[in-house]
Amino acid sequence: MSQSSKLILAIFSFFCIISCKSQNRTVNASSTAVVVLSDTTFVNLKDYSEDFIYDMKYATSDNFLKAQVYDCAECFLRLKTVTALVEANKKFIKKGYRIKLFDCYRPLDIQKKMWTIVSNPEYVANPAKGSIHNRGGAVDITLVDSSGKELEMGTGFDFFGIEAGHNYTNLSQNIKDNRILLKSVMMESGFNPFNSEWWHYNLKEGLNDKVSNVKWECN
Repeated sequence: MSQSSKLILAIFSFFCIISCKSQNRTVNASSTAVVVLSDTTFVNLKDYSEDFIYDMKYATSDNFLKAQVYDCAECFLRLKTVTALVEANKKFIKKGYRIKLFDCYRPLDIQKKMWTIVSNPEYVANPAKGSIHNRGGAVDITLVDSSGKELEMGTGFDFFGIEAGHNYTNLSQNIKDNRILLKSVMMESGFNPFNSEWWHYNLKEGLNDKVSNVKWECN
């Protein structure tokens, strides 16, 4: 074989190797699927952070209904609500506190069950309209300190009286400060307060989502 033929063969072999490697990289890249969730997808909060405390009241009978209406205690929310809540909790953690959750997303069937037990729109949202809880954009929360003790908020969760409202002022300065801390950080993180309930917050971006009856599995 002549020198020129050997040179041509070497060049051809070089480009063949480069081409094969390039094709192999392309195949490998395309075989790795990236799943991108919509921000309205329902997800479990515990899959996104381990920094929350849970006391899911409606999975017990320790609530104003005096009845367990959830089969098990899980905090599902739309992904965008989870994202905002995790960011809010990071801010609280820097201040020495953490969020404790009482209620999250509530399937419409559960809302109907609650309405059957207490058919009073002052206490339970009429399922005919649904609530932000049914849309996956609401949370009922308080704060705990580094030892897990709840901060004083003036009333307990689901206390239905004027004392639970944000505009009620006949409170100690410590309680006022605790409510202001909770409210200010939540609002900074994209949530709106509910005037008559210091514990209830709605994600601003979730107000127009559809009422849902998506249910979670109990393990």
